[in-house]
Amino acid sequence: MITIEKLKKLKESEDKVEFKKGEGGNISYDGGSKPKPSDRRRCILGYVTALCNEGGGYLVIGMTDNYPHEVVGTKQNLGSIGELESKIYTDIGIRPSIYELFEEEKRVLVIEVPSRPAGKVFKFEDVALMRVGEELKPMSDEFYLKIIQEQEPDFSEQICEGLLLSDLDERAIVILKEKYALKQNNPQFKLLSDSQMLSDLGLSVDGKLTNAALILLAKKEILQEKLPQAKVMLEYRNLENQISFDNRIEFAEPFFIIIDELWNTINLRNGSFPIQDGAFIFNVPFFNEEVIRESVNNAITHRDYRRTSEIVIKQFPQRLDILNAGGFPIGVNLDNLLKTPSTPRNRLLADVLQKTGIVERSGQGVDKIFYNTLIEGKAEPDYSKSDNFQVNLKLSAVIEDRAFALFIVAVQDELPESEKLSVLEVITLNMIKKGITKNDLDAEIVSKLLDKKLIEKRGKTNAVYYILSKDYYEFTDEKAKYYNLQELDESQVFNIIFQFLLKEEKAKMKDFVGLFEDKLSRKQVRSRVEKFVTNESLEQQGAVYRINDAYIKKMEVYAEAISKTISDLENNNGMAKKRPKKG
Repeated sequence: MITIEKLKKLKESEDKVEFKKGEGGNISYDGGSKPKPSDRRRCILGYVTALCNEGGGYLVIGMTDNYPHEVVGTKQNLGSIGELESKIYTDIGIRPSIYELFEEEKRVLVIEVPSRPAGKVFKFEDVALMRVGEELKPMSDEFYLKIIQEQEPDFSEQICEGLLLSDLDERAIVILKEKYALKQNNPQFKLLSDSQMLSDLGLSVDGKLTNAALILLAKKEILQEKLPQAKVMLEYRNLENQISFDNRIEFAEPFFIIIDELWNTINLRNGSFPIQDGAFIFNVPFFNEEVIRESVNNAITHRDYRRTSEIVIKQFPQRLDILNAGGFPIGVNLDNLLKTPSTPRNRLLADVLQKTGIVERSGQGVDKIFYNTLIEGKAEPDYSKSDNFQVNLKLSAVIEDRAFALFIVAVQDELPESEKLSVLEVITLNMIKKGITKNDLDAEIVSKLLDKKLIEKRGKTNAVYYILSKDYYEFTDEKAKYYNLQELDESQVFNIIFQFLLKEEKAKMKDFVGLFEDKLSRKQVRSRVEKFVTNESLEQQGAVYRINDAYIKKMEVYAEAISKTISDLENNNGMAKKRPKKG
């Protein structure tokens, strides 16, 4: 948090700060009803957007813009700072930090704007803004092109000035050597000198140690001095709606020390669900070890170490959240998270963790997280609260569908190694189970699942949908539900319409379409209704349909005939019983 004394000495252009008096709290939030775009931009949202595009800075309200800046005080958003912070984030996706400073009784409002992520441009009213003197102008083509062509620098491979070999933790070095030797089947690696080992792994260049060496191997006090945000905070809460934590543990040692300690601490509060499959009972842990380790590894390798916040893990009895600074890497978003090859923000760091067996081949971490979660019958890992400044992963411990878990395990056991289900196939099966429409499914994966007879196609043309195979419904003990999902024949369609009209007396086409939603297309419903009108089962008056009186009379005749037949049979049986036996 900056101070008023520091603010007084800053210059607007050089120090990326914008000063506004705003004494009466009259700085417009979004430009209001001003007709000219150039006037509307001179508002809180406009300045926040421009400052973010410039690499971050401060919007200061309550001080003069003449140097040295004098405090005049402001009523801007008095009593509504939290609301302002939330609105800015909602409207333009920028996550500012807003706070008040005071000089005597004069109040200053500071909006601390973060830097944009590499390759990302923010816009106000669909215009990318930059500051030019006192004006907010559309960003020049040259500046815009320069930003979108940016590549994120690898922080982990940069030299950590002043870091010495003696600053490294001997325990961490031993663990690294042992893990590398085991993963690479190279026991001689453990005999290398520390300096040779560091050089071979790229952790030192020309005798100078990198930031990756700092994060993975440095002593606790050195790490705290040079990169205090490189720590993990584990918070435990008994209730999911609880704000304050019941317990908080700080992990500030090098990564090779904390990785096992962190899991062991989480596991202390780890429960399990008993699952019965026939005569066998086994337990599914609330938190799968591989899922948690991969999630933490992802946070370590992908986080933006230039931002000052730590990795935070929030553990609840049946949920675990992992938050780390920096959004998804360039090119990755919620829609392509599982399809786009991962590009770690810290490539050297990821490379060392891969060579030591901490992580698998680059890009497989998220796959493992999804796969292991879904095959335990739990909800999909939830990244929906992530944004450009933070990745937020929520993992649920609750088993939502025991049968789905058993179904997937049984399928995988039966398939040969070359045909085992991929993570995307498991996700697609889960989507079909939830009733996701065909337009939201990957056609190629659906085709593979049809070939493996794990799903079945229902409906025709625009009303095509998919269901899981009969095997799944046997696991759920819901065979009746499976047969209920079979395609409707003509007599079934008429029976449903007939029962509806008996209650409602009349209906329109939209009512019939609603009866068969997700089962038949509008065209299919219309075709069948027209056929029922043609054979005089229904009658049409304008847009209204009723049961045809002639059909009702015909049914009454049939009913009477059936009743008479039954009565005759009963009478004949009665007479046969009364007839005396011969002899």
